[in-house]
Amino acid sequence: MKNRSALSVLLILVGASGWGVIGLFSRPMSAAGLTAFQVTFVRSVTTVALMGLWLLLRDRSLFRIRLRDMWMFVGTGLVSIIFFNVCYFTTIQRTTLAVASILLYTAPCFVMLMSALFFKEKITAQKIAALALAFGGCVLVSGFAGGEIAPAALLTGIGSGLGYATYSIFGKVALRKYHTFTLVFYTFLVSTVCLAPFVHIPAAAHILAGSGKAAACAAGLGVISTFMPYVCYTTGLENVEAGKASVLAFAEPMVATLCGIVAFREPLHLKNALGIGLIFAAIVLLNVPLRARRAAQKGEQS
Repeated sequence: MKNRSALSVLLILVGASGWGVIGLFSRPMSAAGLTAFQVTFVRSVTTVALMGLWLLLRDRSLFRIRLRDMWMFVGTGLVSIIFFNVCYFTTIQRTTLAVASILLYTAPCFVMLMSALFFKEKITAQKIAALALAFGGCVLVSGFAGGEIAPAALLTGIGSGLGYATYSIFGKVALRKYHTFTLVFYTFLVSTVCLAPFVHIPAAAHILAGSGKAAACAAGLGVISTFMPYVCYTTGLENVEAGKASVLAFAEPMVATLCGIVAFREPLHLKNALGIGLIFAAIVLLNVPLRARRAAQKGEQS
């Protein structure tokens, strides 16, 4: 059980890291002329195709779901994936990336509250301390230092955090009945179907066909920053509390900062390094006490 829990934590961190490098792929796609809706659509289509092929080759029984459970996948696909992306990209258009990332990472607050309400997960001192460390680290990593925020940007920014948080909630419920791969497949199938009427598909296809770089980035976005992260994160949710998982996902802005330094030669300031340290400390804090309590329990039993 201990090894399974440790593996789940590792999978969540790997998933967050995959999301953290999304800028490597999304920036060239946007530069090529794809809109935020089209980028989101490409992510969904690629993930559905990859997961569909995987299920066809490995276990076709995982396609089976009950229609009465479809609300779970509407929750992850429509409420989480689409709502989160639309709000997040809108916030980016209305304010800086730093402010947008800070507002996005209000998500763990929502997850902790909803997990306590729906799953009766305890809001412990360790979780609160880890959340404070991680959020403070995110503030330092992003370079956000204050300033006025337009009400519309504030609203969509908090909306992105709420949408981001609901994946952990709906996903936790769906995993009680369905396999990880089933959840990921139907999540992005719902997202694809719902987005299709609002995306100019021929225009997006024309851009990708005319730019090898954009096409390669679309593949990378689908595999490295969507398919792999969602499979890893969702698998990790099976053995990790939703509230804890949402704080572990703070590894994403840490990886994004390191990615910017290495790939885009963005400068590393002292506050960025301190922020990375705080996020790492939050991750350690979430796991060390758990091992300590187990060791203490074993000592008492012996």
